[in-house]
Amino acid sequence: MTTSRVTTSRVTMPDLRVFGIRHHGPGSARALLAALAGFAPDCVLVEGPPDADDLIPWLDHPALVLPVSLLVYRPDEPRRATFYPFAVFSPEFQALRYALEAGAATGFMDLPRRYTLASDVAAAMPPVDPFRQLAAVAGFDGYELWWNAAVEQRRDAGGLFDAVLEMVGELRRAAGVAVGDDPAHLMAERREAAMRDRIRRAATAGHRRIASVCGAWHAPALVDALAGDGAADEALLRDLPAVEVAATWTPWTYGRLSQSSGYGAGIASPGWYDHLWTMGGVETFRRNVSTEMSAHWLTGVARLLRDAGFDVSAAHVIEGVRLAEALAALRGRPFPGLDELEEATQSVLCGGDAEPLQLIRRKLVVGERMGVVPPDVPAVPLQRDLQAQAVRLSLRPDPEPSALQLDLRQETDLERSRLLHRLSLLDIPWGVATRPKGQQMGTFGETWQLQWRPELTLRVIEGSIWGNTARDASAARTEDVAARVTELPELTQLIDRVVAADLPECIPAILAHIEERAALSRDVPHMLDALPPLAQVVRYGGLRQTAEHIPLLRRVFDHLLTRACLALPAACLSLDEAATSEMLERLSAVAAAVALMRDEEAFERWRVALGILADRRAIQPAVAGRATRLLHDAGALRVEGVGLHLARALSAQAGGAAEGARYAADWLDGFLRDSGLLLVHDRHLWAAIDGWLAGLDGERFQGVLPLLRRTFAAYPEGVRQQLQDRVSAGSRATPAARREPATFDPARAAAVLPTIVRLLGLELGRAEAER
Repeated sequence: MTTSRVTTSRVTMPDLRVFGIRHHGPGSARALLAALAGFAPDCVLVEGPPDADDLIPWLDHPALVLPVSLLVYRPDEPRRATFYPFAVFSPEFQALRYALEAGAATGFMDLPRRYTLASDVAAAMPPVDPFRQLAAVAGFDGYELWWNAAVEQRRDAGGLFDAVLEMVGELRRAAGVAVGDDPAHLMAERREAAMRDRIRRAATAGHRRIASVCGAWHAPALVDALAGDGAADEALLRDLPAVEVAATWTPWTYGRLSQSSGYGAGIASPGWYDHLWTMGGVETFRRNVSTEMSAHWLTGVARLLRDAGFDVSAAHVIEGVRLAEALAALRGRPFPGLDELEEATQSVLCGGDAEPLQLIRRKLVVGERMGVVPPDVPAVPLQRDLQAQAVRLSLRPDPEPSALQLDLRQETDLERSRLLHRLSLLDIPWGVATRPKGQQMGTFGETWQLQWRPELTLRVIEGSIWGNTARDASAARTEDVAARVTELPELTQLIDRVVAADLPECIPAILAHIEERAALSRDVPHMLDALPPLAQVVRYGGLRQTAEHIPLLRRVFDHLLTRACLALPAACLSLDEAATSEMLERLSAVAAAVALMRDEEAFERWRVALGILADRRAIQPAVAGRATRLLHDAGALRVEGVGLHLARALSAQAGGAAEGARYAADWLDGFLRDSGLLLVHDRHLWAAIDGWLAGLDGERFQGVLPLLRRTFAAYPEGVRQQLQDRVSAGSRATPAARREPATFDPARAAAVLPTIVRLLGLELGRAEAER
C-alpha cells in the first residue's frame, strides 16, 4: 500500500506527510485535524497562492467571519483575478488555523499567481470521469453522494489519507496524466512542480516535520518531493513571465461556494456540509450521533417550511427521522445522508410534493450565509476603484448630508450620475436621488442627497464578490437580481436604473426576462405597472445615450401593451373599493405612458381598450368613468360623446333607483377624480351634472351625497373655491338677480336644515322640524 508518510534511513531527512483532501470537505477537515494533532508538524503548507502568505494571520482575527475568500488580482487589470474561498469546514482553513494556534510555520504552496495571471492559459482540471466510474462501481448514482458517504460522513478517520493517496495514485495511472506540449497540462505540471519546490524550501529552512495539505488529485505528485534535487522542477519553473499582483480578503457566500455558481472546486451542498461540521466536531466524530444529526437537520427544515406557510409539526420531524434512518439501513449506510433526508422530507414533511424541496435546497442545502472580513483588512479592488473614481470626479466622502446638483449635459456631472446609480444597484447608497418639487421628467438635471456612513465601507467590501470595478460589479449584480425577480414592474424599473447607470450590456438580458414573464403572466395590474417605466426609458433614454436600445424597448412595450389591452376588460369587472382606486391610478399612468411613446398603433390599441371599458355596462362604474375621461383628454372623444356617456351613466336605473344613483355617483367619481378644473371650465358637463343632481329625490340624494363628497373633497382648495364661485354665480343667472343684491330666504334655508342636522348627527326639536 502506498502511504502518505515519506521517510528514509537518514535520520536528518525531514519527515514529510502529504494529506490529500477534498476542497471544502468537512469529513476531510475532521480527519485532517486529528492527523495533524498526532503528527505535530513544525511547518504546515497548504495548497494556495504564495503571493498571499502575508494574509494568513488574518484568519485568526476575531472580527473575521467565514465564509471568506482570498482574492489575488492584477492591479493594472483588476478583472484578471482569482478567488480562493474558505469555509469553516474547509480542510485548508482548519489546517492554517491549526498552524497559527500551534505556533508552527505556515504558508501556501502552488504556482504563484504572479505567473499564472501573466498568462491566458488555465491549468488543466483533474478529470472527473474516473471518480464517477468509481462511484458507480460502489453503487452510487453520482460522485458527490459516494464521496459524502465514503469520506465526509465517515465515522472512523483512521487510515483515510493513506487510502485516498492509494486510490488517487491508481486513478492517475489509469487516466494517464498528460504532459508535454499541451499548454493546459503543462500549466498543471508547473503547479505541482511549484508545490514540490515549496516543500523543499521548507526543508532547507530547517523544518523537520512538514505537513503538506493539497487537493487529493495532487497528493501522489508530492510524496517524493524530498527524494531528489529538484532539477527537473527548476527547469519547469525557469524564466516564466510575471506581473505584479496584490491580494486581500473579501466576504464570500455559500451560494458562491456551490457548483451552480460556476466555481470550479465548488460543492453541491455547502449548507449541508456546514451542518455536518457543526454536528460532528473532532471530539464527537466517533460517537453515534446519527439520530441527533438527522433530527437537528429536519428540525431546521420544519422551521423553514412553517415560516413558508406549510403545516409541519414535531410529529412530522420524528417520522421523518425514522424514515431517513430506515432508508440508510436498507442501503447499508452508517447513518442518513442528504439524499435519505431529502426523500424523507418530501414523503413526510411535504406530503409527497417535490416543489418545497427547491426552497429547502436554496435556503438550507446550499444556504445563504455571507462572511465578514475585518474593517482594517487590505482594500479590495472595488474599493480601490471607487476611491480612484471619487478623486477623479471630485466626490469627497463626507459624513454630513449634502445636496449635489448635477447637469447631465456636462460630462463630469454625467459620470458622477453614472457612478452613483451604479453604487445604488450595488446597494451602496452613498447618494439618494431626489426630485425637487416642480422638476419634470426628461430634464437635464439631477439632485442627489450625499452622505458617507462608516458602514458603507463594509457594503463596498461585500459588493466585491460581484466584480472588481463599480461598472463590472453593478452589471453582475443587476443580472443576478434580474434572474431572481419575478414581478414585471420590478424588472421594468430595473431597466430604468440600468439606463441611468449606463450599463447597456444588461438591457438585453433584462428584456428577455421581461418577455418571458410577460408571456406567462396573467396579472393585468403588473403588466400595466410595467409600462410607465419602459415608456420613460424610451422617451428620455436619449439623454443618456441609449438610443441603440430603443427599438428593442419599443418591441417589449408593444408586447406588454397588447397583452394588457386584451385582458383589461375582464380585469375590471369585479373590483372592491381599494382595487378600483389602484386601477384608476394605473389607467392614468398607462395613458401618460402611451402618450410618451408617440406611436399611432400603440395609441389606437389603447383607445380601443378604453372604449370597451367606457361602453360596457358590466365594467366597474368608476373605471368606466375614468376610461371616458381619458378618451376625452386624449382627443379621442368629443364633447358630444362625453355627454352621451354622461347621460347614460346618470340615468342608470339597473337594480332600482338607489342602485342607479350609486352607479352614477361612482361613474362621476372615476370621471372627475383629480380633475376638478375640467368641471369648472366645461359648461356642458357642468349643466349635465347639475341637472342630474337637481332631479334626485331626497332619498336618492342622501344615498349618493357621501360618494360625491369624497370626490369633491379631494380637490385642492383653490379648485373647490372656483366651484363654489360657479355655484354662486349660477344662483344669480337672471338679469334681475344680477341687478339686485342677494337676500336671505328663510323658506329655502329651512328646506336644507334637516339634511344638515342629519349629517351632523343632531336632532331637531318638533317646533324646528315643523317650521
